[in-house]
Amino acid sequence: MNELTVVSKTAEWQRLKTLVLDSVSSLITRRVYNMALDEFFRCYAQEPRPGFTKATMSTWRVTLEERGLGSSSIIIRMSAIRKLAVEATDNGLLAPEIAAGIGRVKSAKSIGVRAGNWLLLKQAQALLNAPDITTTKGLRDRAIIAVLLGSALRRSEVAALTMEHIQQRDGRWCIVDLYGKHGRVRTIPMPAWVKVAIDAWTAPAAVVDGYVFRPVNRGDQVQCVVLSEKVIWQLLRPYAAAAGVPGIAPHDCRRTAAKLCRAAGGELEQIQLLLGHASVQTTERHLGTKQDLVHAPNDGIKLRRRSKRTGLRSLRPLANLWPSRDVFVDRTASAGDHPRSHTTDAAANPPLALKCQTCWNRRSAAVCLSRSENGGSGSVTKT
Repeated sequence: MNELTVVSKTAEWQRLKTLVLDSVSSLITRRVYNMALDEFFRCYAQEPRPGFTKATMSTWRVTLEERGLGSSSIIIRMSAIRKLAVEATDNGLLAPEIAAGIGRVKSAKSIGVRAGNWLLLKQAQALLNAPDITTTKGLRDRAIIAVLLGSALRRSEVAALTMEHIQQRDGRWCIVDLYGKHGRVRTIPMPAWVKVAIDAWTAPAAVVDGYVFRPVNRGDQVQCVVLSEKVIWQLLRPYAAAAGVPGIAPHDCRRTAAKLCRAAGGELEQIQLLLGHASVQTTERHLGTKQDLVHAPNDGIKLRRRSKRTGLRSLRPLANLWPSRDVFVDRTASAGDHPRSHTTDAAANPPLALKCQTCWNRRSAAVCLSRSENGGSGSVTKT
């Protein structure tokens, strides 16, 4: 009852995988589940297994950890296999107690939140100006970057953007009724400079309906097919390197748009509607409001570094840098002589690490007293 008959029958495996993929509505989740199920099937078929059991699930988790995958990647792959166990149980292919054991296999822990990447205003402007607008491809790429930075769209939403989405509402241009993640529908206001960049691309490309962004071949000719999400990811890399911000991804442009909106005085609720988040906590993670990296608290730690000339200069109390209460400096002495010090019991209790008021050298109180008594001759006595 616990054997996966799909190991030797590809058709049966495809039927079971279809049941899993049809149970999820998100296209992104469906694509990731499809990849995870194929990886599990290949790993399961490499060597004989005791069946689709808890032990098999644990072995799969160890395999993922040995590959060096992150916690998020392991969690999504484990979720796909748990979904496989549930669908197999519902269709009478797996015993319920075995499916319950598979569900109890612990996944990777995700502790903390990774720091996102944001661009400064100058860096965002440099990225927008990076494409060569003398070519059709450059006009398209600039329009894509403008939509990413100005309207904070996901790359899947950029690929699915159509001319019918661009309409006027309340006297301004907007992206109306755009289907986003988890099927959420939202309307996104479009800045004027974003609309100008789109018009600069659609006019010479003769795009009047259908998808806004389309592939451009090597001959700089526009193709009448949809632009894939992967192309949007790849086209951003050379422009990010040219702008001096290598490694920037399309989602980093989305974070940058949210950050710049907040810096311009935008309300948190309006930014949440712009991004299409169901939870305000997700918007706060995009903004990085939990941790202030500009005004870091550890900037107030005033330690001195090691110097090659004077060695380590540690911080001493100010009382050790200036004469104590027992030592009074006669400031009426001439500039050529060391100031004459008067003390009630300087020999018995000499203060340490005083600064001579004339030469500003670090000396003990007895040294300054000796020099003053010898008429500034410079003789030094041991203290």
